[in-house]
Amino acid sequence: MSRLLVVHHSPTRSLQTLTDAVLAGVHDDAIEGVDVVVRPALDATAADVLGADGYLLGTTANFGYMSGALKHFFDSQFLAIGGSLAEDGSAASASGGKKPFGLYVHGRYDTTGAVRSVLSIVQALPWTQAAETLEFLGDVTEADTDAAYELGGTLAALLMD
Repeated sequence: MSRLLVVHHSPTRSLQTLTDAVLAGVHDDAIEGVDVVVRPALDATAADVLGADGYLLGTTANFGYMSGALKHFFDSQFLAIGGSLAEDGSAASASGGKKPFGLYVHGRYDTTGAVRSVLSIVQALPWTQAAETLEFLGDVTEADTDAAYELGGTLAALLMD
């Protein structure tokens, strides 16, 4: 059975609504043979990551960056989960495996820096972006939750046996 790991930091009502929609999508009746593991970013471990076949990441956009909790997840697990560093210590392009991932970000006014920061780290992991990044601003609409549901369902469907 394939395993999908959902790592999120959902401190706001808006991001929790989106996370709930993503989880509803991964649990759609059409999805079979996929074990879903959900971890708040501060609780996710290297064992969680290494045991997964695909990933969904959710974060708020805070002061032009990803949430501190998701950043802590990356900082504390990066090398243990296969992160690659360049000679100067910056993230290098990873080689090898291509586990699929998806990303959703919610912000009040801007998500650009948060998306850029996550993608710059993830490009140094043996993962591949399997769905377009979802960026949400302001109040969450039904269209937003529909898109989040679709993201969850897409990533889970990619892992079906």
